Amino acid sequence: MEQIERIKQMEHHLDRASAAVMQLSAALDSYIDVQKSISVLEEYYSSDDWKQDYADDEAGLLPPNLRRGVLSEDAVWNLLSDTKEINIRLLETLTDILKKK
Repeated sequence: MEQIERIKQMEHHLDRASAAVMQLSAALDSYIDVQKSISVLEEYYSSDDWKQDYADDEAGLLPPNLRRGVLSEDAVWNLLSDTKEINIRLLETLTDILKKK
């Protein structure tokens, strides 16, 4: 490979990696920041409060214009499941990276 072409390719790798690292850093900051909300949702979802809120919604006792995605059984469950899978991916990725060093 010629020197100029090699430098161009390495510059491409640098640009691509730099952009990905910046995006991951911002996403990780946001993910770390939202952990408290995830914990609060997990606690609520397994609580008697959630069961009562769900029952009241089913009975039509809640205002019709109230957002109630948190009362769907799938929304919180899917979020918690996705969170667990992401945490496993992060752990596996870090383990692989550290093994290479």
